Amino acid sequence: MSAHHHYSHSPESDRGLWIAVGINISLTFTQVIGGIISGSLSLVADALHNLSDAASLGIALFARTIGRKPADNQKSFGYQRAEVIAALINLTLLLVVSLYLVYEAVWRLIEPQAVAGWIVVFVAGGALVVDMVTALITFRVSANSMNMKAAFLHNLSDALASLGVIVAGFLIIFYQWYWVDTLIAFLIAGFVFWQALKMLPETIHLLMEGTPSNLSSVDIKSAMESIQGVEEIHHLHIWNIDENRIALEAHVVVTSDELKEAELIKISLKKSLKQRFNITHSTLEFEHRLEKNC
Repeated sequence: MSAHHHYSHSPESDRGLWIAVGINISLTFTQVIGGIISGSLSLVADALHNLSDAASLGIALFARTIGRKPADNQKSFGYQRAEVIAALINLTLLLVVSLYLVYEAVWRLIEPQAVAGWIVVFVAGGALVVDMVTALITFRVSANSMNMKAAFLHNLSDALASLGVIVAGFLIIFYQWYWVDTLIAFLIAGFVFWQALKMLPETIHLLMEGTPSNLSSVDIKSAMESIQGVEEIHHLHIWNIDENRIALEAHVVVTSDELKEAELIKISLKKSLKQRFNITHSTLEFEHRLEKNC
């Protein structure tokens, strides 16, 4: 799928996501009740994961609403980084949920109990359908948003978890393998933890205003210094304003002190930065080499 598809962030495009939040909350209560009645830890684990899905979508939608606000005097770059903050909250929530599931699974190993397999299969089957629909909704708006991508991963991992719970239910029905229920709970927790841990470094890197991972400051400096009239680049800083916009600031030492020539150099630099590195926002401070040596 092309990374250049742009999906609408209008309030209308969020309607399906709000419906998904409501469905996930309803599903959570259904699974908790089913888990308690059947004695299935994996069903309760799936319910907690569904609750985290609802929370992640709610946070994501709230962040998207904030992100639509235009730039102002207080937030001159705009509010779109709110979506990255939401992604960090979502991923942290996933880590907490996965560790809690491991804790519960360990206790189930210590104190095993019987599980009503048919209840597990029916409830988890309904959950799987809901998870797939919700995952499809979030996937359609996740292409250019780390925040919505995190929400999509919530839903996808929960669909896989529901599938695992169904398999466990059938194994309990036909073979009375009650330990499979605990095993599935462990697998759900491990998968959730791995998914969150994989996305967390990228999210933190963006919030820390690190140089975008697909760019090299050395290459950019070299490209800028190759422009005619540029003697040296220093105080170079490159960072993401949000997931789709890259900013740069630098001091440019030029060989000429003519204002007209400096303006032509600036135009060449900005054109090169945009075409070669997709840097659309650049702030350049010009110095003459005599000034630099003072």
